[in-house]
Amino acid sequence: MEDKNVLREFKIKGLMMDPVTNSPIVILQDIEETTLLPIWVDIFQANAIALQIERIDPPRPMTHDLLKNVIFHLGGQIEKIVLTELRKSTFFAVIHLHVDGNPTLLDSRPSDAIALALRTDAPIFVTEEVIAGSRSLTLDQGKLDPENVRDWLENLNPEDLGEYKM
Repeated sequence: MEDKNVLREFKIKGLMMDPVTNSPIVILQDIEETTLLPIWVDIFQANAIALQIERIDPPRPMTHDLLKNVIFHLGGQIEKIVLTELRKSTFFAVIHLHVDGNPTLLDSRPSDAIALALRTDAPIFVTEEVIAGSRSLTLDQGKLDPENVRDWLENLNPEDLGEYKM
């Protein structure tokens, strides 16, 4: 039996717009390239994530840049972010950081945690329990069939997945 608390590392595969709801979706892919995980986010977090993916520096610090700067200024370091839970179609995340050598956990929306992870080069992890509870797509390693991925993306339904909620 697989341990549901085991962590798998993911990277951002890309951003896309849900053609039905017109909401942004962050697509995460595990580092073994066997699983895709969609997460609905709001437009502001999608913008913050997109700017960092494209390596665009805004003229003034955005909220996630400010948070990164405050953490670093206070002697903190982001260790990792973890998507820990999926409850009623809502993902939950925790930011693991150290301040003066003391470990600290911060509750976070996944979109904010991902935006912060991108700015600090912190790894993104997802629990096996979250993966099992989501409508992720499992791929044959090394056999990413664009047609299968396209069909999967077109049939995504935010009610079945972790959509963005305040």
